[in-house]
Amino acid sequence: MDPVDRGSVKDVDQQQFTVAFAEFLKKTGKLDLPSGNWVDIVKLGIHKEMAPMDPDWFYTRCASIARHLYLRRAGVGGLTRVYGGLKRNGCRPSHFQKGSRSIARKCLQSLEKAKIVEKHATSGRALSQLGRRNMDTIAKQVAEKLARYERS
Repeated sequence: MDPVDRGSVKDVDQQQFTVAFAEFLKKTGKLDLPSGNWVDIVKLGIHKEMAPMDPDWFYTRCASIARHLYLRRAGVGGLTRVYGGLKRNGCRPSHFQKGSRSIARKCLQSLEKAKIVEKHATSGRALSQLGRRNMDTIAKQVAEKLARYERS
């Protein structure tokens, strides 16, 4: 199959897609950043020691959540398990901790306001038709960019 024909989010590298979709979200300006100055100093979970180094981490997290919703339906609780990790307890054993519920909720609310995500009838959130179309367009652009890179 020709790499240019691949137009789905499932067909492209997830890291390249997430970076490209985060740039798309930032460039369009439809995504609202949460109010207040806590965005600069917040930790992404109890298992983290520091705030994220990337100043555009919110766009990256929203793009990652949108990609996760492209693959399956999820709610806030499910997303906290996805973005959780091991908490280091010094000399004691590490244990899994969930990610921040507040950040997952704020990302979903921002994506809903941008009409990329909508509430599902039974439970959780699902991708809207507009969100799926935007993500497929970005995935096709990433595939074309990769194909041009491989040819040269």
